[in-house]
Amino acid sequence: MAKEKHNENLSEEIKEKSSRKLKARKQKDNALWYGLGMFGLVGWSVSIPTLLFLGLGIWIDSTHKSSYSWTLMMLVVGIILGCLNAWYWVKKESSND
Repeated sequence: MAKEKHNENLSEEIKEKSSRKLKARKQKDNALWYGLGMFGLVGWSVSIPTLLFLGLGIWIDSTHKSSYSWTLMMLVVGIILGCLNAWYWVKKESSND
């Protein structure tokens, strides 16, 4: 009776390991595309807010004369918001796995 139970457990363990191995092989092919997709997502998540705030800063500097450089301030704000945005998306994507 104990030997039958052991054989049954061994059979289940082998089945589970082979299933995991096949799943890992399938995901290995997708890992490159997933990595490139995440790279693009992070890049666009940072660059779009940076460029928008940079444009806003240039516009403010051209319309309102000030002793402060709004272009530089808005550039820093855009980079910070872009990095926070990228962090949010990376965290969201990594929690889906």
